[in-house]
Amino acid sequence: MDEFDLIHRHFVPLAEGFPGSLNLRDDAALVDIPAGQQLVITKDAITAGVHFLGDEDAALIAKKLLRVNLSDLAAKGAQPLCYFLALMLPETTSETWVARFASGLAEDQKIFSLALAGGDTTATRGPLALSLTALGTVPTGRMLLRSGARAGDALYVSGQLGDAALSHWRLLPQPRLALGRALLEQNLAHACMDISDGLVQDLGHICTASGVGAAIEAGRVPCKADLETALTAGDDYELLFSASPDADETIAALAAELGTPLTRIGAITAEGNVTVRDASGDPITFKRGGYRHFGQKP
Repeated sequence: MDEFDLIHRHFVPLAEGFPGSLNLRDDAALVDIPAGQQLVITKDAITAGVHFLGDEDAALIAKKLLRVNLSDLAAKGAQPLCYFLALMLPETTSETWVARFASGLAEDQKIFSLALAGGDTTATRGPLALSLTALGTVPTGRMLLRSGARAGDALYVSGQLGDAALSHWRLLPQPRLALGRALLEQNLAHACMDISDGLVQDLGHICTASGVGAAIEAGRVPCKADLETALTAGDDYELLFSASPDADETIAALAAELGTPLTRIGAITAEGNVTVRDASGDPITFKRGGYRHFGQKP
């Protein structure tokens, strides 16, 4: 495959919806930021054998790559703007695979209203590796942070946990962009992040950033999987947020409006670690705290 022919056939069409991409004919892109807005930038990479099995349809791999980044934007309350793509392709990669990969991106670009702005392709002697940088916008000074949780806050989670593990990590994430924007616009969330490495571990990040602790009520966790899988397996990409304990009715109304389940699962405490408690209030321990990016496979 010729690199430049590949880009022209499969990736220039993905950039046509974003004028700042310059149709991928230059070394950089131009990104205009609307007045009164700030730029939110996030970057995730995925590798065959670590984040996906490697035998999936290339279109599904492309969608997962884009959606895990959009989930980060959702957790910030951001509106997607554009993205940059880097492909590290083994020499055995066929153009048919690349075409399927590009078709997956094209389908999701229409769903989530953004376009390719630039990137790079290169060969690798290692496994397939893919990196994507997503850009979004939020009103100035309004981005949702991990660091705003307050003692006494109620803890909420969207959707259902553990489904990715039950599907052997073949389930496509559903980035909660509308929910993130609503939490920002209605000033509901004090702290927010998406769940990528397991609820217990990710909640620990909120607690560390906010200088607080947290208590999860096991019986409230929405899941079909066993509790340990639901709380530690990761790859759920649901939103975890803290809010005023008096916001239950407002959050219930928001859940109904968006058609997205929002479940109150516990509370922020003044200090301590993340604890999970059973119906009697006794702590539950698990073999692991969450997903680690080194030494694990799906």
